[in-house]
Amino acid sequence: MICQECKERPASLHFTKVVNGEKTVVQLCERCAQEKGEMFLLEGGSGFSINDLLAGLLNPSFQNTTPHSALSSQIVQCDECGMTYQQFANVGRFGCANCYDAFKDQLIPILKRLHSGNIVHGGKVPDRIGGSLHLKKKIQELKGELVSLIEQEEFEKAAEVRDQIRSLEKKLIEGEEKAE
Repeated sequence: MICQECKERPASLHFTKVVNGEKTVVQLCERCAQEKGEMFLLEGGSGFSINDLLAGLLNPSFQNTTPHSALSSQIVQCDECGMTYQQFANVGRFGCANCYDAFKDQLIPILKRLHSGNIVHGGKVPDRIGGSLHLKKKIQELKGELVSLIEQEEFEKAAEVRDQIRSLEKKLIEGEEKAE
């Protein structure tokens, strides 16, 4: 696909906007997007930037009032760079990596709203190593379940889970031997 702005280079950024059921697609090359200063012009000449989008999401007027709202009246500040949460909300960018930890309490409700209640990143796994990682994750989950069952003294279920773990570990070892 060719850039809609310069009509020369291949488009690497693709944006889709749906308003009242009408879909508009904007496709730009990296250079044109940078020249616009991260501003992507859409229908009617109005534009938005990623920073504007984040700042809009972080705007306190959109957040639900919770019992913890007393905490939001305090000034939360990053120990490393000195950025306050209000500065972050206005700019839409963190000052440093430590800001993630400093603003964690304010970010969790936003992430839940953005990701349908999920706050843990699941990520994607390449197919070539995905099988073994999925098996390892399943084994860890079953080991946690096994400990819980033993604590509850449900030994018959614990034995079943133990057998599942052994079976998965055997598959994992066989898979690793084939890869070598």
